[in-house]
Order: sequence, then C-alpha cells, then structure tokens
Amino acid sequence: MARGIVLPDNGRLFEIRFESVGGLGAHAAGQIVASAAVLRMGLNGSHFSSYGSEKKGSVVRSFVRLAAADRAIRTSAPIELPDVVVVFHSGLLAHPATIAGIRAAGTLIYAGNDGEVPEGLCRLPATTKVMRVDAQTIAIEEKSRPNAVLIGTLTAALPFLDRQAMLNTLEDTFAGRHPEAVAANERAFRRGAEEFEIIENIGRIEGDLPRLSSNPLWGYRTAPIGGVLPTPGNTAHNDLHTSRNGWMPVLDADKCIHCGMCDMVCPDLCLVWSTHTDDDGKPTVTLDGIDYQYCKGCMRCVETCSTLAMTREAETPGKANRLRVPLFPELMQATGGKHVT
Repeated sequence: MARGIVLPDNGRLFEIRFESVGGLGAHAAGQIVASAAVLRMGLNGSHFSSYGSEKKGSVVRSFVRLAAADRAIRTSAPIELPDVVVVFHSGLLAHPATIAGIRAAGTLIYAGNDGEVPEGLCRLPATTKVMRVDAQTIAIEEKSRPNAVLIGTLTAALPFLDRQAMLNTLEDTFAGRHPEAVAANERAFRRGAEEFEIIENIGRIEGDLPRLSSNPLWGYRTAPIGGVLPTPGNTAHNDLHTSRNGWMPVLDADKCIHCGMCDMVCPDLCLVWSTHTDDDGKPTVTLDGIDYQYCKGCMRCVETCSTLAMTREAETPGKANRLRVPLFPELMQATGGKHVT
C-alpha cells in the first residue's frame, strides 16, 4: 500500500464529480476510484452517486471525495465546487450545470471525438485544464467500456493517483463476475492514460464558476401559490441524444417499404412520417426519416426492420444533424436548429 501521498491543497478535501448518463459506467468509475484510494493508496475517501429511477439514459452524477489518512470526511452532500469534472458524453456540456462550480485551477476531462470542441467549453474558467479523450471509440475498439478509458485519463491528469493501484482495482472489480473483460479493460485504461489531448485557450471566464446549489430555491416563504406552473414545459423540448452510446439507427429510404413496424416498437416516437397522394389519387403514408433529438439509440427499429432499411451505424460528429428530419420544423426554426449537437 502506497503511503506518504500528498493531495493538492491540504487545506480542504479533494473533490471529483463524474457527469454522465446511465449506461456509461459513471457509478462504477466512482466506486473504483474511491476504492483504490482507500484500500491501495492509504487515503480517506467517500463515494456516492445520484440518479433517477430509470438509470439507463437518465442523468447520473457520481461524487468522490479524497482526504489524507489522518483527516476525516464528515460530509455526504453533493459536490458543488469540484476540483475535477469528468464528463462521459460531450453532449452534456451544452448544459451549464455540467461544469457548474468548477474551480479556476481545476481540471475538466471530457469524452469526445477527435477534433470535437463543444461550444459549452467557452463557459469554463480560462485557467482550467481541459483534456479530451475519445473514450467511446477506444471502448468499442477494445471491447470495453468508456469508464475504463476515463479512469485511465484521470490518473494521467492527477499525478498523486497511483496508476497501478487504479488498474489493479479495476481488474479486481470485474475479475469475479466478468473475467473475460479484465484484459479488455486494461487495454482501454492504458489507452485512456496515453491517448488524450489537452485543449488550450478555450475558457473565457475569470475565477471559479458559481456553484449550482442542490438546495431548493423555494421554501414556505417563497413558494408560489398552489396550482401554478411557473415554468411550464413541453416534451417537444426534450433532448435524448445524450442517451446514445456511440451508435445510431440510419434509414435507407430505397429499401424501406413503409410498413410501420419500426414505429410500433419505437418507445420515443422519433420517426417522421408524412402523407402523400399516390398515382391513383389515394392517400399514402411514407417514412421520411428520424428526428435524432428524440432518439436514444435503443435500436428496436433496427431489430424489427424486415428489409434491413434500418441499420446500426457509428455516430460521428455532425452525422445526426446531417441526417436529421425534424418532427417539429417550426420549433427547429425558432431555436435556430440547435437541438442536436
């Protein structure tokens, strides 16, 4: 067990926040990092995660606090002022809450394709270290998971983390239930620790970012009267593209027979249909395409299609925007077409 490890800034706890969606392994990543720090590095540590009832596809946040062995950790509150934020899907950077509270001298690690620099990064402090790694591609190539890649990148970003201790904990986590994944996870981990890129001159903010408080803004003095919806919403503004794990369904219109079987199994009604008049003057309905803003990549349409008109393809930057057929054209015009990134 490693001893004498010195955390940055001993005046406070060192805090790491994982921002993700269900299915990418953020909860397991937090467990592995905290377990390695406590059991193999001689540090104090704590970990817990926050997610909704439908974990897969929903927002997941995982929190890791680290401290020296002689210092107790006496809080289990969500991390609002993180030293490090690890983002498992670049689409999450469109929301300010993803990077809220990050320290000016902190580090942001995000999973993104080669050359992908989301607009949301300009909200970062100018002095924050930004690192990008193509976690999804590496995970696919190594038959692993994005969390193994991002843990490797995290060890490269934080020199006080013992890389071998992290790797050993990663291996032990899967050795019992999934021994076939151990070698793949090791390869993904090592590539994550080496195949990252530092993005420079991207942040525009001076100082730490303001925190996004987890406490309710309303109390008995400030709550509106009952029966009032102060911020009404609509499912037309939903955005499910962050639920896709690197794959997307693609329609080949030449093979489609417009049978409607894909529409019967689509849980999110993201397929776009239109009514036309055929040569005999009869109305007919045809499938025009997919609105990827509402597609979470479940691939049920691909599994159901009898003509192979729907195929599963890797999602590359800009591909969803290029192939998208909007369900609500008027909404897309009103927002400048920026639903899907």
